[in-house]
Amino acid sequence: MTDRKAKSADIALLLEGTFPYVRGGVSAWVHQMIHSFPQYRFAVVFIGGRREDYGKPQYELPPNVVHFEEHFIHELRATPSSPKHKASAGSKQRMVQLHDQFRSESCPGALGRVLHDILPAMRPGEDLDEAQFLHGRHAWDFIAERYDEHCTDPSFTDYFWTVRMIHGPLWQLAQIAEQLIPVRLYHTVSTGYAGLLGAMLRHRNKVPLVVSEHGIYTKERKIDLLQSQWIHDNRGLIERDISQLGYFQDLWLRFFVAMGRMCYDAADEIIALYEGNRQRQIRDGAPEEKTRSIPNGISIARFEPLRSLRPAHIPKVVALIGRVVPIKDIKTFIRSMYIAWRNDPEIEAWIVGPQDEDPAYAGECRDLLASLGMQSHIHFKGFQKIDELMPQIGLVALSSISEGLPLVILEAMASGVPVVATDVGSCRQLIQGRSDADRALGEAGAVVQIADADQFALAVLGLLHDPERWAAAQAAGITRVECYYADSLMRESYESVYANLLSYRRDRAMEED
Repeated sequence: MTDRKAKSADIALLLEGTFPYVRGGVSAWVHQMIHSFPQYRFAVVFIGGRREDYGKPQYELPPNVVHFEEHFIHELRATPSSPKHKASAGSKQRMVQLHDQFRSESCPGALGRVLHDILPAMRPGEDLDEAQFLHGRHAWDFIAERYDEHCTDPSFTDYFWTVRMIHGPLWQLAQIAEQLIPVRLYHTVSTGYAGLLGAMLRHRNKVPLVVSEHGIYTKERKIDLLQSQWIHDNRGLIERDISQLGYFQDLWLRFFVAMGRMCYDAADEIIALYEGNRQRQIRDGAPEEKTRSIPNGISIARFEPLRSLRPAHIPKVVALIGRVVPIKDIKTFIRSMYIAWRNDPEIEAWIVGPQDEDPAYAGECRDLLASLGMQSHIHFKGFQKIDELMPQIGLVALSSISEGLPLVILEAMASGVPVVATDVGSCRQLIQGRSDADRALGEAGAVVQIADADQFALAVLGLLHDPERWAAAQAAGITRVECYYADSLMRESYESVYANLLSYRRDRAMEED
């Protein structure tokens, strides 16, 4: 299925850790987008960490995906031996220039100019090739000098290997950019490594680049870094503040921020799912004139028939639909359902989604369930077909600590199911409305603060025990999704973006040269 190769395509989708290997909102959106534009031939470039972290593909490639390639940038691999040529006097300065741009908050365009100038020097045999970085004397001197100047952590060994790990994938991405088939448009669905690849391709080939962000990559990586166990923090117990990043965590975060700015600099269009994220992109360095918001959309025709399949009574079943990972805060959901059950023993909770992405966390959730004695009332259901699931439940729940514009909320509303969600991402605007006319429709459920199990439980009980309020929430959700979040609206917006950039005549490229 993933062995498709072509000599060219219309649009290259640059995907990091999502489609086709991981189920979830972003992957479902990618699958939907490819199907929405059968007139275009897509190339899919998947970037992951290690091959062992991914199982079999979770999605079949649509027929209009004519090319697929995958790259695992943290996989153990054969690396170049010692340099085959002596570096020029300017090679160290190039390393300094590249590293300093990742450290600094440059003025708009500076990162792009550095990337444009350095890319040719990263080719094998050139001054800044991978062998020079891994084994060259200039690279060693550079790392040692930077340790003396900047590092506040006492371990030079940790600093040395952190710098190597941070910078290492750059040469792999540069090689991918060199070898990717010709296309007419690049579309990355995040910043990060996929976004940096997009920036490299944009500067190398003078082909337009679109950036769509569902969440904000740097924000989500900061959450990951705060929870990370693999990055050393050599501060003493008195010095350590768990709310603050350690030196090496901060080094990684600055790298992710710089990758985001490089991607924003190179992009022709920068798309957020909602206004709050668009403003965050601007604060993170995106030029405002390049930004716009295009909300997710879903097929109303697919979900409308599910409304008639619902029972006459409100099922006392609350379903959290999502991956069992820390960012979804499954533990708060479990605690809230325990509190709700103590008030109403008829309530049942389902956790619907894969558990294999973070087995350790999934195990902790099952242990919590057992410690509360709730195995008969809270069930891990694994993957379920959404069309079969929705008519059986009374509420959809999201307890996440970070979201973009969750497709599952749109699917719930279109199916006639009210929602209780935490106040993250666009959840408030989906449930309460984003404009005066939208808010006049009413609330499609309830919005609560993150990590507040008591408040979450009260919101669940308030809807399940008040049929009139539940029915009003159902009606508001149906009307809102039909008016503002139909897939036809999203498709029209992206068709305009694609059409404008595919007719690009390289005027900007000529100006840049």
